[in-house]
Amino acid sequence: MPGKLTVFLVALALGAGCAAPGPEPAASSGDSAPDWPDRHAEYDAAIGDVPEYHAIQARLQTGWNTWDSRSVLRYVLLPDGLGVNLGLKRHRYLEEDHLAEALIGKREEGAERVRPGIRAVDGSYQRLEIAWRGLSATVEAGHGDDGELVVLVTPEPDPGAAFELVVSAGMAWNGPGTVESVEGGLFARLPDGERLVRVAGTVEADPYAGDLAPHRVVRLTGPVGVYTGRSGAEPKSTGDLRRTLDARRAELEARAAAYGELAEAWLAVTSGFAWNIIYEPRHERVVPTVGRLWNREYGGVALFGWDNFFLGYLATLESRDLALAGIVEHLRGHTPEGFLPNDNRGNGSKSWDRSQPPVGGIMVREIYRRLPERWFLEAAFDPLLAWNRWWPEARGNGALLSYGSHEAKNPFAEPVVRTKTAAGYESGMDDSPMYEDVPFNREKNVLELQDVGLTSLYIADCRALAELARLLGREAEAGELDERANAFTDALDGLWDEAQGYYLNYRTDLDRFSERRSPTLFYPLLAGVASEARASRLIEEHLLNPEEFWGEFVLPSTTRDDPSFPRQRYWKGAIWPPLNFLTYLGLRHAGDRATAAELSSRSLDMFLREWRRRGYVSENISSITGTGDDERLSSDPFHSWGALFGIMAFIESGNLAPPEDPLPQ
Repeated sequence: MPGKLTVFLVALALGAGCAAPGPEPAASSGDSAPDWPDRHAEYDAAIGDVPEYHAIQARLQTGWNTWDSRSVLRYVLLPDGLGVNLGLKRHRYLEEDHLAEALIGKREEGAERVRPGIRAVDGSYQRLEIAWRGLSATVEAGHGDDGELVVLVTPEPDPGAAFELVVSAGMAWNGPGTVESVEGGLFARLPDGERLVRVAGTVEADPYAGDLAPHRVVRLTGPVGVYTGRSGAEPKSTGDLRRTLDARRAELEARAAAYGELAEAWLAVTSGFAWNIIYEPRHERVVPTVGRLWNREYGGVALFGWDNFFLGYLATLESRDLALAGIVEHLRGHTPEGFLPNDNRGNGSKSWDRSQPPVGGIMVREIYRRLPERWFLEAAFDPLLAWNRWWPEARGNGALLSYGSHEAKNPFAEPVVRTKTAAGYESGMDDSPMYEDVPFNREKNVLELQDVGLTSLYIADCRALAELARLLGREAEAGELDERANAFTDALDGLWDEAQGYYLNYRTDLDRFSERRSPTLFYPLLAGVASEARASRLIEEHLLNPEEFWGEFVLPSTTRDDPSFPRQRYWKGAIWPPLNFLTYLGLRHAGDRATAAELSSRSLDMFLREWRRRGYVSENISSITGTGDDERLSSDPFHSWGALFGIMAFIESGNLAPPEDPLPQ
């Protein structure tokens, strides 16, 4: 339940090494409650009060929205925590089916199918379509002129079935307050006063509705409204609610219209992450997440090592507060060793043994380019510097870097720690063909593959952080970062194969280049290590080669001539948003504006086609069919980083500052 904002930020003043590990969680015994890791144990290096960030979370934790990750049909009022839930019930012969929670993208047999539509980041307007057990309905929700909740459910039921809407209310996350059923609706006593939840429709008695919370049941034979207000307010009709929601939708579409030809893209991109913004009660915070299905699987919330840096950048298109909060909250999840984990989970666990690709400095620099606030740099810099220092110490393989996993505390008994599988997870490209047949060295804790992509991202991270260090007047750290960038640049030069015109991964177990390729081999463009001649060869001979990466649908995650390409499943040929986006940034850095623009255009076309066709913001897309539901794929249909396919167009149009521009001083 939201309460006093207690914001802990990580600022580690490290030398060349990493912080000492924190205390191990105590073991539980007997039948007492389990001893979960202290929820603030990793935040004990806090820098103290950051008033600007307190103010951001206070603003975010306000008003009605789908804050509870468990359902897109559950509306919660922050900061009080009053929740209004919409459930469905079907009567058919001997069947009494109930749907208490609804999520986007469920794969279980017989599960509801939710098609998300446009929505505002603040929840002032949102629209979805739901299909379940023969019922099809549109659900629109938003804010009334007084900020209260307004919902309209418009059904198209199967004539052979009878459906009910079950409207219940209670206190989310076990917060203070009470709700009771009264003659006029559901009456809530809250910390800041009282509210009444009302229904516009014919209420009926159904003692078998199956909800323990106070509720109302309405037959879904026509539009049904649900709304809140103070006691004594005039009742509203479904027509009143319709007019209010039309006004909110018009306001959202007017904001989109300011982007001209990109109006539809703006709605798709912002909706793509808005549906996955949640309130996370363990740490009392509003955060962007990749998807509610992932949150469900990971114990309530899932923050991922590189995903959440991209989400912070996506949020700059619409919400300053969400962009900055997303990065600060992500950085709070560092491990005692100083690195950002592969995943940080709502159940109190995290990946203590592995990280993910080092895009933090790169993305924080781009967020600062859009939102030049010094306090933000000061809060973010030290955690990012600690992470940067960690890589060569923990993942050095000769003079270059390799992905890996090391022995670490593991109170949740995760089985893959210190294995090849975990090293694949650290790469963010889990089962990429690049790692097939590559052994994991348990003495070095890394794959036997000096990685072009990782080393290039690391160099780019060093350069970005050095630039930020100079803005902060931290010349010593800037020099340190420059020194590391130069050393790894010199080492990466040894992975250039002149005959093939490529920087190639190197098999340290076989003492030869690897022939398996992916778009990560274009990351030297982003690192700025390729000469003009080498950059030209990378682009002309490989990126634009239709037998390798180019084609109608780009960029495949492995070359089209790779034997695993026809599989498409996961990283074996599917198109992934971060690969396109990072390659795009590299093309801009290399000065190839024409190819960058073409990559942006093709990415946007794929993105909008899926949005129009299915309401998808796909985790990945088939490079054969250009769809997100190709049966060969393993793809979450609504994964927030899918909006990266569309964000490049806003750089091309000038709505977001290009990465080659000087930083604001």
